[in-house]
Amino acid sequence: MTALRGQLRESVPMARYTTWRVGGPAERLYEPADTADLGAFLASDQATEPLFWLGLGSNLLVRDGGLRGSVVRLHRGLASLQDLGDGRVHADAGVPCAKLARWCGRRGYAGAEFFAGIPGTVGGALAMNAGAWGGETWTRVESVATVDRQGLAHRRLPAEFEVSYRQVRGQASEWFTSATFQFQPGGDPDALKARVRGLLGERADTQPTGMASGGSVFRNPPGDHAARLIEASGLKGCRSGGAWVSEKHANFIIHAGEASAADIESLIHFVQARVEALHGVVLEPEVRVVGEAPGDAH
Repeated sequence: MTALRGQLRESVPMARYTTWRVGGPAERLYEPADTADLGAFLASDQATEPLFWLGLGSNLLVRDGGLRGSVVRLHRGLASLQDLGDGRVHADAGVPCAKLARWCGRRGYAGAEFFAGIPGTVGGALAMNAGAWGGETWTRVESVATVDRQGLAHRRLPAEFEVSYRQVRGQASEWFTSATFQFQPGGDPDALKARVRGLLGERADTQPTGMASGGSVFRNPPGDHAARLIEASGLKGCRSGGAWVSEKHANFIIHAGEASAADIESLIHFVQARVEALHGVVLEPEVRVVGEAPGDAH
């Protein structure tokens, strides 16, 4: 059996690794050294079920009882970028989206600027077709690499996936390890950097970027905005324990240091129920809620 080269730890508090800064312990957490090591881990008996995939920990709520099985954190080992020329870029799944945007801007590759507004990694952006400022991840995908539960690598084309707003369906039991993107070459690096700065400034003006949150909580319903519906329901500032609906942007739930995951989940359900009662719209969460409540039987 191939020796593992990454780092395996047990009983790791997930509050350290999520942007909401809440969450109980993961039974085990593995940080692979690279793609080959990830495959070796998945093929080994160390990769206990269920498996959870972690980037920067945004768009993720881990319950206070923690996670059984294995968390695979890609941010360190799968973090390389490669310029393939003519606007083509190979990016590992652990690369932060903001880093991809800046990296492409320095090379004059236009069309990557929207990635600066995604508070996660390339792998997460691929998994949910993340977007910002009118751009979406899969409009730029030329191909992707995946790994299956047996640790075998695959190359896939966009036609093999069903992609829609904040949703991607594809091969069962395969996970993204990298992507090749196509951007427009020949752009002015200074102009691209200025555009990213302007977009980030706009984001800071309208979103609670300096506070602990999970990003946008709900998907926008067709023809409307989740934030508008939440605000129209009088829910800005609404609290549950140490969590509250942001006064700055109603589609964000804030944690100021005293909230539990249960507080946040309770507030999510309350907002859903209130918006449905007042507007007849069922808001679908954009964040993933995983793990167990304290006291759940193992």
